[in-house]
Amino acid sequence: MSRLNIAIVGAGMIGAVHRRAALLAGANVAGVCASTPQRSNEVAAQWGVRAYADIEAVIADRDVQVVHVCTPNAQHAPYAKAALEAGKHVICEKPLATSLDDAADLAATARRTGLVATVPFVYRYHPVVREARARVEAGELGPVRLMHGSYLQDWLMDAGSNNWRVDPAQGGPSRVFADIGSHWCDLVEWVSGERFAEVSASFATVIAERAAATRQSFGGASGGGSMQAVRSEDVAAAMFRTARGVLGSVTVSQVSPGRKNRLWFEIDGARAGVAFDQEDSERLWFGYADHSETFLRDPNAGAAEQRRLATLPAGHAQGYAQCFEAFVADTYATIEGTAREGLPTFEDGLRAARITDRVVASASSRQWLDIPG
Repeated sequence: MSRLNIAIVGAGMIGAVHRRAALLAGANVAGVCASTPQRSNEVAAQWGVRAYADIEAVIADRDVQVVHVCTPNAQHAPYAKAALEAGKHVICEKPLATSLDDAADLAATARRTGLVATVPFVYRYHPVVREARARVEAGELGPVRLMHGSYLQDWLMDAGSNNWRVDPAQGGPSRVFADIGSHWCDLVEWVSGERFAEVSASFATVIAERAAATRQSFGGASGGGSMQAVRSEDVAAAMFRTARGVLGSVTVSQVSPGRKNRLWFEIDGARAGVAFDQEDSERLWFGYADHSETFLRDPNAGAAEQRRLATLPAGHAQGYAQCFEAFVADTYATIEGTAREGLPTFEDGLRAARITDRVVASASSRQWLDIPG
């Protein structure tokens, strides 16, 4: 693979994750664009790269082939579109956009330009998730009868915790569902092969006011003395029905004490069930009528994709970082002409936006609503 030149737009926690994955995949990080020119200079000095004053400077750099968009959500659509229009491949954080129309426009732009445009639905890259998908595809579970699960975090559990995601102007009209519920839906649809066709949802804001955010970080940023009204959901619950009539349900929260990043799902079939817990991501549970068993991640066992992504010997734990690294490496390989199975693209980002749009509308109307396509 030739060495790609990339630029990273956004220098928070997730920008640093992108940078590490890019370096491990063999790319050259040409430069970084942060929230202000001063911040860009600070991060560029730390990373030993060029500082871009703004997105226009990134787009103008002819040596850059790939742009990683790691900004607050409201900037995803304009930045990603500008990069695509300039002929650059794009990795854009999710949600792809804060409106369905913008997400659809981005997906259409990616199709029109023919450029590689991907979204980090990286939980697809846990090796045991690939094992679950392979066994579903092989018919081991039988026809799917039920899908259920949750995605729980606790980083916004008190009124002193805040950051830009809580503000709809920066994060979009949905917070908890767009931020983490979208991951659950992408993973369950992808593993099960089922498509959600209808939804009935409900939202709750359990902390009415939060301290004004003093910095833009991922964790709970302590506010100052003033308090601000919260206009996005802390908790979401949704029931789905697939095109085949299978029911699914998910509970999503950023206020669940002790739950740091617990994405859990179970898919129940006529012959067997399978369950996955992201906080225990080395193992997969299979249930049968007369027994249950556990599959452990292993480069020498299971499906081909499980073995490909199990890059460490069995017993040496892999996790989120390796998922992200594999996703970025697969994106770069696709740019170089080698397509990779399961790579989440802007089409998947658009699918997540469609589901989120209908979830938000259902929570507002308190009705069952159809999910297009």
